[in-house]
Amino acid sequence: MIADSPPSNASEWSVSDLAGALKRTLEDSFGHVRVRGEISGFRGQHSSGHAYFSLKDQNARLDAVIWKGTYGRLRIKPEEGLEVIATGRITTFPGKSTYQIVVDSLEPAGIGALMALLEERRRKLTAEGLFETARKRPLPYLPRVIGVVTSPTGAVIRDILHRLEDRFPVHVLVWPVRVQGETSAAEVTAAIRGFNALSADGAIPRPDVLIVARGGGSIEDLWGFNEEIVVRAAAESAIPLVAAVGHETDWTLIDHAADRRAPTPTGAAEMVVPVRVDLLAGVNDLARRHAESVLRMLDRRKTDLRSVARGLPGPDALFAAKRQKLDLAATKLAPALARNARDHEIRLRDVSGRLAAFSPAARLAGLRARLDGIGTRPQDAVGRLIDHRTGRLAELATRLAAGRAVVVRAEIGRIAQQRETVLRLTERLVPALSGQLARKRTRYGSSAQLFDSLNYKSVLARGFAIVRDADGRMLRQASAVTDGQALVLEFVDGTAEATGGRGTKPKGGAKTRTPPAAQGALF
Repeated sequence: MIADSPPSNASEWSVSDLAGALKRTLEDSFGHVRVRGEISGFRGQHSSGHAYFSLKDQNARLDAVIWKGTYGRLRIKPEEGLEVIATGRITTFPGKSTYQIVVDSLEPAGIGALMALLEERRRKLTAEGLFETARKRPLPYLPRVIGVVTSPTGAVIRDILHRLEDRFPVHVLVWPVRVQGETSAAEVTAAIRGFNALSADGAIPRPDVLIVARGGGSIEDLWGFNEEIVVRAAAESAIPLVAAVGHETDWTLIDHAADRRAPTPTGAAEMVVPVRVDLLAGVNDLARRHAESVLRMLDRRKTDLRSVARGLPGPDALFAAKRQKLDLAATKLAPALARNARDHEIRLRDVSGRLAAFSPAARLAGLRARLDGIGTRPQDAVGRLIDHRTGRLAELATRLAAGRAVVVRAEIGRIAQQRETVLRLTERLVPALSGQLARKRTRYGSSAQLFDSLNYKSVLARGFAIVRDADGRMLRQASAVTDGQALVLEFVDGTAEATGGRGTKPKGGAKTRTPPAAQGALF
């Protein structure tokens, strides 16, 4: 037998009360703490948007959570293996009996951690090919519109505008952003992609080149330009991009992804436009040299023309040989023409003799003689043909008249025969139609009697009634009626309202008397 435990005056706690007391104790004692440790177990944001990981050192491990709203505002995002200083408050999670830190901000644990993170990110993006020299494009020589992504209130934008005004005034579009702070990376990314989204023929002109600029500062100040989203936006830009972040010794990841890197914002302005005065001087010099070269060419061509003209022969020398050939040909022409005329005269006499036998006059005389021999034979033949055709037509007219009479008599007989057939059919149709109507009338009367016998109105006429509830549903059994229930009774001549009541259940074969209040529910 187990002995009873000795009584105790210690108060009892429920699990929830104890967990709540521990939570309040921790939060009161560690309401605001800064913890240094290495991030472990980070696998990115949860589907809910929250981030869960651990902070550890060589001896201990602390669970950590960053809520969704805080995660979006962090300047430094958690990464596996990164040593950080986390600021937040200690609390408990009663569901697992554990404690954790709710992180409000993260910062790298010293410059060494930032440099290690920067180097790791640089190697990752280099492996993806974002820093390849082959993908960098040349800048346009004379851009019409320049887009500048920078702070609108700093000295950087004034230096860029002043240098552009001195060198080559162009249309400048400024996209104002924060160049430092938690939202800097997101704003710079949105500006680069916003300039690329502009239409070439829209109300706002699309820039021909972009400048992303910022003044100098520490690595923490320039950290927004080392974020992946900024580097990827610069690499994806369809518009050539110049990075001018910090001083000449300051390097950020956007410098590697940009098409050109300028040591200073002023240097970026010098890269994207030439010096207008130098261009004008160059054009004027080229125009002067062009005019002088044209004059020298004309002088040289004149000299060459005079030299060639001196080497040409005179007009007499050119035409002497031709004139001599013409005189010789004129001397030979007269005898040659006489011989040619005699030859053609002999050939013409021979041809005239051969053509005399085939002349039109000779052929016409022969044809006239043949016509005189024919005489009146064609006219006589035509008369005989007309007489023959007239006789044939008269014979055909006689035959057609006889055939038409035969056809008319045959049609008259056929019409009379069909009239007799119609009369016989009419005499048979009237009795048949009368018999069919009588049969239809008999069938209709039988169907009407059957309908009347099956119609529930006939049953109501015999003294019965239909009981329905207030919703119109038919009640078939007394058990469906409740006391005081509103009922509607349908008789053969109309309806009546009643109130239902339950009678006593019959025992054996005895009849049950229905109270007057329930009699309206029966039929």
